[in-house]
Amino acid sequence: MDINGGNGYNNKGGGRRVVAGTTDFYRRLPSEMTESTKVGVMMSLLSIATMVVLFLCETWAFSRTRIRSSVEIDTNVEASIRLDFNLTLYDVHCDFVSVDVWDTLGTNLQNVTKDITKWRLDDVGQKQKFHGRNTQQRQVKHQEHEETLQDIHDSNGGEPHSTDLSPQNSQAFYTAHHLAMVDFYAPWCIWCQRLAPTWEKFAMEVKEKRIDLGVGKVDCVAHQQMCKDERVMAFPTLRWMEDGKAVMPDYRGDRTVDGLVEYAKRRVDDSKGGNNDNKSNNGDNRALANNEWDEDHHPGCQVSGHLMVNRVPGNLHVEAKSSHHEINSAMTNLTHRVNHLSFGPPRAPNYNFMALFGDAFPATYRHSNPMKGKFYPSAEYHTAFHHHMKIVSSHADYLASSRGSSSSSVVYQILEESQVVVYEVQEIPEIKFLWDMSPMSVSLTKEGRRWYEYMTNLLAIIGGTYTTLGLINATLLKLFKPKRL
Repeated sequence: MDINGGNGYNNKGGGRRVVAGTTDFYRRLPSEMTESTKVGVMMSLLSIATMVVLFLCETWAFSRTRIRSSVEIDTNVEASIRLDFNLTLYDVHCDFVSVDVWDTLGTNLQNVTKDITKWRLDDVGQKQKFHGRNTQQRQVKHQEHEETLQDIHDSNGGEPHSTDLSPQNSQAFYTAHHLAMVDFYAPWCIWCQRLAPTWEKFAMEVKEKRIDLGVGKVDCVAHQQMCKDERVMAFPTLRWMEDGKAVMPDYRGDRTVDGLVEYAKRRVDDSKGGNNDNKSNNGDNRALANNEWDEDHHPGCQVSGHLMVNRVPGNLHVEAKSSHHEINSAMTNLTHRVNHLSFGPPRAPNYNFMALFGDAFPATYRHSNPMKGKFYPSAEYHTAFHHHMKIVSSHADYLASSRGSSSSSVVYQILEESQVVVYEVQEIPEIKFLWDMSPMSVSLTKEGRRWYEYMTNLLAIIGGTYTTLGLINATLLKLFKPKRL
């Protein structure tokens, strides 16, 4: 018989209740055993504010990603890359701007015009007039003569038909001839030599047809200062003068007697307010002249475009060159500004879309156009800037398009160094952009945070804030609560 009676069953039930009670992590005290204090209220509000701030910071950090970089051997297999450029040359006429490309594989392209656009500039460097796109230099027709230059002189008693101008007689010549056309030439220039008999016959025709025009010529080797004062950039330069002052533009038409005579008549009629019939008979040429008779001596040129270049060391040349002139090296001023120069394809639309949500490509690696807006003045003649560039490809796989193309995930960074190069007197200065491809590349990967890390941190914020401020609250209560006697 159980001496405890029915208490055996009850003791077992009480034991289970005790065990269950010990596993309750969330025990609570009856409300009559708790006490609200001002310090507790303040700490509670501070706790809530702290949790909210930390929650927002943690959520912001979770939504952001971190970019990790590493240096690797470049695995890019592209045979060629795109080169985009936009340059402003402040003292070279668009007719003389030539773009050349050379590389170590043997590529040697002269006067590239495909995908090249040129704009003429005014005297303050602003775009003024569209010069052309994909346009080559106009071919000039030269006239051949049976007579030699000496034969033409002999027909005038051994004297030239045109006037040899010098500092001693130029003022008297311009005083005697309100309108004049002058050939600025160099004896060593092959184009000047071919023009010489045509120029003498042109002077003879002007006299015979009684055109009110003086025809002269200046030897720029014998009279260098005269040509410098006139800013003669190329030989031969055929310039229209009124009262001894140059009237732009220089003559760029065919170098034939008929072409020169027609041009002279037209300009004389225009200067004197010639009749409309004569103007209408030369409609096309007249329209061209009206569009061009307002330029300066050396209006600048903005040249831009893109080229496909091999991924090997090479260089881009920008220089003054002409297929029917000899450039005057003493007057070649290659002061320029780099508006844009970069390698690789233009940024894809998805790149701009991703940029709205953060640093799609970190600023640390945005050196694809380091020369943008930089000004490079040529303080002296016979000098020009050479720009040396090391090209480093940076691969960001997370920028690749959804179609599987990786072209938008490669950005070519440029490390650039520029220096002034002094040329020999007889050499034509040229702007050079020299590049070399680095065998190493920068690989960029995006590191994000896992969702469980985010949740763990949130719980840590809640628990840590509650516990820490609870300890502070208890300490303050002990310090400031009056003691009982």
